[in-house]
Amino acid sequence: MISRLESELAFLSIQQAARLLRRKEISPLELVNVALARIEQLNPSINAFLTVLADRARKKARAAELEFIRTRRGSAKLASPLFGIPVSLKDNFWTRGIRTTAGSKILGNFIPNEDSDVAARLASAGAILLGKTNMHEFAYGISNQNPHYGAVHNPWALDRISGGSSGGSAAATATGMCFASVGTDTGGSIRIPAALCGIVGLKPTYGLVSVAGVIPLAGSLDHAGPLARNVVDACIMLQAIAGKYPKATTPPDFRKLKRDRSQRFRLGWPREYFFERVDAEVQSAIKAAAKVFVSTGARFEDVSLPHLGDSLEPSTNIALSEATRYHQSQGFFPARAAEYGADVSSRLEMGTQVRAVDYLRAFEVKRQMESDFEAAFERVDAILAPTVPIAAPRIDEDETEIAGENESVRSALVRLNRPANLTGHPAISIPCGFTRGGLPIGLQLIGPRWAEASVLAIAHTYEDATEWHTRHPEFAVQQ
Repeated sequence: MISRLESELAFLSIQQAARLLRRKEISPLELVNVALARIEQLNPSINAFLTVLADRARKKARAAELEFIRTRRGSAKLASPLFGIPVSLKDNFWTRGIRTTAGSKILGNFIPNEDSDVAARLASAGAILLGKTNMHEFAYGISNQNPHYGAVHNPWALDRISGGSSGGSAAATATGMCFASVGTDTGGSIRIPAALCGIVGLKPTYGLVSVAGVIPLAGSLDHAGPLARNVVDACIMLQAIAGKYPKATTPPDFRKLKRDRSQRFRLGWPREYFFERVDAEVQSAIKAAAKVFVSTGARFEDVSLPHLGDSLEPSTNIALSEATRYHQSQGFFPARAAEYGADVSSRLEMGTQVRAVDYLRAFEVKRQMESDFEAAFERVDAILAPTVPIAAPRIDEDETEIAGENESVRSALVRLNRPANLTGHPAISIPCGFTRGGLPIGLQLIGPRWAEASVLAIAHTYEDATEWHTRHPEFAVQQ
């Protein structure tokens, strides 16, 4: 059994844990041991981790503890709030000397000889890697049902999907098996599992976080970003892994989120696309969230995004063609087609059928959509929308009914996320309620490029006025 004290430690925020570490009221080894105890008890049921680095993590924790003892408080070496904090990484990030499978059979024994940029940045910040998390095979799906390593189960209801492809990272973070994680997002793969598991997931501006050393899905759409239990923690993680911001832009600072939100935010309510075919409980939660924003002083304006309805086919064509080309370039497909799961194999085959003219036309639509968003952002600071139109579907459920219409689960979960991947704008998912059945609902905020500071401040304003982010899966406490 996991004790109440262990659960309290496991669900500390990164900021709280960092403060206690610097006061020497807890140690990095205590945090690591609590996380490992939760992994031992919960992972057999949730299946969030593929590789657990228990011995390595404890060794790193002991070294961090010595640094806290030897180094003067306030030194630059210990300045990072991630120093001594246990985190995880989605298993498509290269990690030197550590198995990196991308959730596949083909790379089941692949051990990189160098770190991805993200892994290196986290290590430089002093974070302690607990392990690598389960994912949809080659990041090519949204359910995290993996034919090689098993499905990741949603911690709020074990018969439901966690969402993908970063589902292991989301489930591990939601259950206190780690303090935060980093995932990838090509068509919603950070935001979808964050919404379905009741945590925060941030897809930054395209290119802000390096994907060097990440096994790719589609280079024109791939993003890397944090999954965390609250907005401040997501900001802390982003600051550690982000590259440089352009001149005349303001990088986010977790210490200034409250200060930055003192302005009266202008939020956009989209006339088109985002509220079409959305479950009634999700609609209700988003409208209630809008009222909370109004109570904080925010004001809403209707915004028009007329080309969003044209986005699914173009973004699909880019993903299909670029994914297939990568797998061809590595000699994986079609030579080793039998080693893929059926869903991924079929999509790689579909990629061979995309015509060059359709691939190029997709970038024309991308430019039109970028213009739509930029016009909206001349009037508003962020656009508010549901993250996904439904709560977590059951595992092996291929179709869902929304507002009396049948739709594939894949289409339903992807369609509200793909636009921000195609345009490269930052987008965050934050918890905003639960269904009557106790499943999390996510709210999405999409902002201008390089405006992570503003998007995070807006998200923090809502989070500070509500308590949804403080809820944790009962499953995780009772096991």
